[in-house]
Amino acid sequence: MALQSFKRANAPGDQFPTAILDSLSEAIVVVDARGLVHYANLSAEQFFGVGRTRLVSHPLDEFVPEDSPLFSLLDQVVTTGGAVAENGVTLASPRIGNRFCALRLSPIVDSEGLVAVSLAEQTIARNIDRQMSHRSAARSVSALAAMLAHEVKNPLSGIRGAAQLLEQSVPDSERELTGLICEETDRIVALVDRMEAFADGRPIERSPINIHQVLNHVLRIAQNGFGKNVRFVETYDPSLPDVHGDRDQLIQVFLNLVKNACEAPGDGEREIELSTAYRHGLRLAVPGQQAKVNLPLVVSVRDNGPGISEEIRANLFDAFVTNKPTGTGLGLALVAKIINDHGGAIEFDSEPGRTFFRVMLPLQSLKAAP
Repeated sequence: MALQSFKRANAPGDQFPTAILDSLSEAIVVVDARGLVHYANLSAEQFFGVGRTRLVSHPLDEFVPEDSPLFSLLDQVVTTGGAVAENGVTLASPRIGNRFCALRLSPIVDSEGLVAVSLAEQTIARNIDRQMSHRSAARSVSALAAMLAHEVKNPLSGIRGAAQLLEQSVPDSERELTGLICEETDRIVALVDRMEAFADGRPIERSPINIHQVLNHVLRIAQNGFGKNVRFVETYDPSLPDVHGDRDQLIQVFLNLVKNACEAPGDGEREIELSTAYRHGLRLAVPGQQAKVNLPLVVSVRDNGPGISEEIRANLFDAFVTNKPTGTGLGLALVAKIINDHGGAIEFDSEPGRTFFRVMLPLQSLKAAP
């Protein structure tokens, strides 16, 4: 009866109201007080990953866990008869994964208790916020690198020279100490040399790059070294066009991401999936250009490790942030800088047993999006 009332409420204009709902980017479902779905628009099919016929006449808790905030909001609407809204709600289930959403629930007039539910993903907005922080981190590391190169390496050279002179005049029993000074000085110089990569402000020498050739090169390095005991899975879209970038720098990006995935702590067999895809949606400003460009080429690195700890997620791309006992915390900071220089974006999602790093890049032509 409620479904018939909903259809009558949408009768004027025949298919026009349905066409309007299907044109919306937000997922729209109409449910009753029990959570039974009476209607779903086209975006809802994409959101839940099933066809409309699979959604309609089925309870919503088949797709969203019963303890989700969505159902408490639904109860509130049914009880009060007023609309409610809540931002920043995470909907998580094996079917839909983790979705960061804004929820809007409104009772439908003259429909015998039906409620319209709007689910708008906020993932892109959150990713843009993250990307801005990644770019800020890259800029701060660049400034730190320039300072270190200028202020630290010269004194270190003097310290090492003095230690070598002392080594010639001290007893053999004390030469171990002068050798220790030289070793530690060399270690600091090597660290500063790595930091100098951040201070390189020269424009990138771009050329058309086949991203799969880059990934294949990275894979060969990994399989013959740090990833020889790791199972690699390749899921590539062979139709992808070229990237407009620097081959060596892109190798460095994905080498760092794959190495981190291989060396993540945890027991059990490690599996890493490298995948590529073409996806519209995210647009960001490219350095040196006024307009925004599309970043449709997506390269993902997924591992089945224990995930990234909550303590470091907010600052994951900052320098010296790491959860590896012997790590320097410079790898992801360098990744952020290179992706920033390429005008791209990087995001991550992590939970125990599944961590994704996604790199989004412009294509060969940097033609600005309208």
